[in-house]
Amino acid sequence: MAETEKIEIMHFDQEGYLEDGRALYETGKKMTAMADRVADEGYDAVFLMGVGGTWDELMQLEYLMNKFGDKDLEVYLIHAAEWNVMGHKRMTEKSVVLTASESGTTPEVLEACKKMKEMGIRVFAMTKPEGLIGQAVGAENCVAMASDHGSGGCEKGYYLADCFGLRLLNRRGCFPKFDLFIEQTKDIWKDMLDIRKRFEPKAEELARKYALAPYTMFIGSGALWGETILYSMCILEEMQWKRTRSITSHDFFHGTLELLEPGVPVFLFKGEDECRALDNRVEAFLRSGVTGDEDYVIIDTAEYAIPGLDDDFRVIVSPWILTVLATDRMARHYETVTKHNLKYRRYYHQFDY
Repeated sequence: MAETEKIEIMHFDQEGYLEDGRALYETGKKMTAMADRVADEGYDAVFLMGVGGTWDELMQLEYLMNKFGDKDLEVYLIHAAEWNVMGHKRMTEKSVVLTASESGTTPEVLEACKKMKEMGIRVFAMTKPEGLIGQAVGAENCVAMASDHGSGGCEKGYYLADCFGLRLLNRRGCFPKFDLFIEQTKDIWKDMLDIRKRFEPKAEELARKYALAPYTMFIGSGALWGETILYSMCILEEMQWKRTRSITSHDFFHGTLELLEPGVPVFLFKGEDECRALDNRVEAFLRSGVTGDEDYVIIDTAEYAIPGLDDDFRVIVSPWILTVLATDRMARHYETVTKHNLKYRRYYHQFDY
């Protein structure tokens, strides 16, 4: 798509997005520098900590660090609320924690950060330094988060988290192409904008067809599983009050397939990693016609080109692509059809609970 081509993207500031993207390169350097500090000091394990949407977002980094890491690397995805009551036997004063909070006040994360600091554990956060969590971990350990679930995708938050995690791998000798990856993604936001433009008519079509459905199923796997949960739970359940079911491609055939019947919308998010074979099996089942359900949608990140990006890096940016398509564009068009503002909540952040 020509860069000069003007296509309207509903409720989206194209120039502001590109401007933020240009600034993100420098912000990413801060994440890389924090990873260098950790590598220089040494560590015995890496813990990725979140709750809700941030837990979902960090899932892709857990996948990538396990995929590209060596056999001695220990990476754990932990939920802050669970850690507060259970702890983790592998966490020591030599461990390092990466967490995130857009609001800077997430209670479970704040409690965990305070406890970890008391234990002498290094905690780094994608959050605003002036927030409560930023104050708890220290401004020198903070980088402002770059995503807004209510008005866009999470790709810039993914970029920052990946700068940290992939740099740790690079320093271990596990991801030698780190510098090339950073260089090739420096201007990727233009491509993400073009992907939005290409998908915009499809997003509108899908919303008109399925936004009012009483129940929808979402299937994903591998690097896309976290984004699959995020769109299903954080966007449609939390922000649209829609009933959904998210299931992995590998678990789909062990119970959930029995819920398929005519009139049940099913979205399969196909990725570009080892689990694509599992996605293909689900797709074949959906297309077989055995359930009589014709309301299935296949969204394949491989169909969206990013010129100048090495094939080796496609798996890393596949969640970025999906968040552009689903968490941003589909969510915006669902909002239009349902007439339910994405920022409206009945309970969330409305009172203490």
